Amino acid sequence: MFGLFGVILASHLGTGTSYAKAYDFPAISGKENNVITIYSVTDVDIFQDIIADFQQIFPDISIIYHDLQSLELYERIQEETLKDNVTADIAISSAMDLQMKLANDGFAQPVEISTAQEMPSWSQWRNEVFGFTSEPAVTIYSKKYFENHALPKTRLELQRFLAERHADLFGRIATYDIERSGVGFLFMGVDSERYKGIWNLVKSFGANGVKLSTNSSAIINNVNSGKYVIGYNVLGSYALARLESSPNLGILYPEDYTTVLSRLALIPKAAKSKETGKLFLEYLLSERGQKLLTNSAKLSAVHPAVKASGPKEILAAQARSNLQPIKVGPGLLVYLDQVKRRKTINQWNKSLRGE
Repeated sequence: MFGLFGVILASHLGTGTSYAKAYDFPAISGKENNVITIYSVTDVDIFQDIIADFQQIFPDISIIYHDLQSLELYERIQEETLKDNVTADIAISSAMDLQMKLANDGFAQPVEISTAQEMPSWSQWRNEVFGFTSEPAVTIYSKKYFENHALPKTRLELQRFLAERHADLFGRIATYDIERSGVGFLFMGVDSERYKGIWNLVKSFGANGVKLSTNSSAIINNVNSGKYVIGYNVLGSYALARLESSPNLGILYPEDYTTVLSRLALIPKAAKSKETGKLFLEYLLSERGQKLLTNSAKLSAVHPAVKASGPKEILAAQARSNLQPIKVGPGLLVYLDQVKRRKTINQWNKSLRGE
């Protein structure tokens, strides 16, 4: 089981410890005629309002929500399918590469979703994998620090700013540790394809004593406190959710391009109840579900009819940025290739050392 993924275990799971938790949402009618089992890597706190609204529409359905790590979800779907031929009714993950591999290896089944026709073509694959959020990789910054400095708005400007080696900048730049963070590796992999100067930028990170993290919240907290002044490639949905309670937190959508990740949902081939899983997927892709994802969960929608919400300056920044979504499809599998991964990490470490 671990042959192909041994080297990426740390990036998608972090440790060997299982963090699985299950949450029960009984049918509000008390009848419980149907049960939907959801495997997800999204915090249950973020999804509670989504589940509550879904149950308003379908009051006889109860939901069991399993909060998992991304590799844990991937392996559980595989193992349960092969062993018992029964697994979750729907699987939701931000690990786009692992979700795509499940589908590519035959662990997902096609479903006809009426609302899928309204979604952009980049967000779905063969009626098997469906992107339902649009989450940018942003640069976050300390507003106080940049009262006295010009804010770099592109990667080249950031590289030039870091090259100045401000004495008060050392040790105050942060980004994901791509060896241990799945989303960090994905974003850096995309950067290496889209920006020819990426390794010069990483050299600038190293020269300024960059702090590496596996945790979005840690970077956001430290930028808001002023301990760090820049966080690069941070998942924007988490930063946006903290904006109101974080007065020193600024969010920049890089103007050369802004990579956009999408959480992916699929119906497993061995789903106990394909039809109930499909109901939940239909809801996630519906205009009603997409609005609630945007307004309550702070996860930007994919549905073209649902407008982004947030402060005016954030909406203006989104309009100025060159949003470039990561396309859902077999191209994602390249990020699981051991040779490419090793090459990318070797180049990352060399660049951090200034080589």
